[in-house]
Amino acid sequence: MSRVAVALSGGLDSSVTAYLLKEQGYEVIGITGLMTQSDAAINVVNNAKKVAEYLNIEHYTIDAIKDFQDKVINYFDYSYKNGETPNPCIMCNKFIKWGKLFDVAINELNADYIATGHYANIKKVDNYYKLYPAKDIKKDQLYFLFQLNQEQLSKTLFPLYSYEKTQIRKIAIENNLPSKSSKESQDICFIQKPMTTKKYLLDRLEAKKGAFVDVSTGKILGQHDGYFQYTIGQRKGIGIAAPEPLYVVEIDSKKNIVYVGNKDATYQNKLELENFNYSYPTNKDEFDALVKIRYNMQPVKAHITNKEDRTIIQFKEPINSIAKGQACVLYDINDGHLIGGAFI
Repeated sequence: MSRVAVALSGGLDSSVTAYLLKEQGYEVIGITGLMTQSDAAINVVNNAKKVAEYLNIEHYTIDAIKDFQDKVINYFDYSYKNGETPNPCIMCNKFIKWGKLFDVAINELNADYIATGHYANIKKVDNYYKLYPAKDIKKDQLYFLFQLNQEQLSKTLFPLYSYEKTQIRKIAIENNLPSKSSKESQDICFIQKPMTTKKYLLDRLEAKKGAFVDVSTGKILGQHDGYFQYTIGQRKGIGIAAPEPLYVVEIDSKKNIVYVGNKDATYQNKLELENFNYSYPTNKDEFDALVKIRYNMQPVKAHITNKEDRTIIQFKEPINSIAKGQACVLYDINDGHLIGGAFI
């Protein structure tokens, strides 16, 4: 019997993941990372314990506070300080779920696999493990998993890939799981209401007045209270009267300048990436692919060229609001499986 460590958050998806694997005959244990010393983080651990008790499985709490601070929170703060738009979920997956938790599960708790409530599908094709879209396209999470390597994929299970979210809720209700009425988790788990991202950043970073500058003329159009409060492509909240709507086009963190322009100025035809991470080995120098430059967008077609240490993305049609710090992720143009990705 294979032993599986389920990354339990006490929420709906991870609880049903544990339930389904137990039903399938696996020896299931629960592992939960304590990410911070906050009430919210301790609550996650307690909720996970309740689920483990209900399912009658062993549960382990892993102290991940230092790793989470170093690899996720510090990265988040540093990105905004440098005028970038971070993606903490991707970093958490790399360094916490498939970092700290994966290592403890496989090397210390003797698990054969780790399992999570991600909506994605792993298939072995041509001797390589590849990530395919889940049945519930609205919940598909391949974008956040582009840094997983072959060893990690070979020891990972995603049992929710064949279910719609409504079915998952139904399974929880029918089996009276403690998480049956739990809400969707927040995007940024370490910023809890009533705290907002803006308030959080104002607490962490020093707000200084700077200039809004017209990207095409270099003319100063007004003042802002700190560049880190803006993201590329943002339109609302700029507060400058102009003949046509203004968008954030570029951020210079060193000079505290936010460059703005009309909508056309937000579009680009090409993107160059360094340190591209292929999900499986490929020897193609050129190919067409589907591309996402942020999670909540429809993928677009592009031509990909690998030149020495750079990957060049030539979009078939101009694309708007390419933000430094976000991930650019490639998918196979025919079946949608994950090819790889890199941070912009």
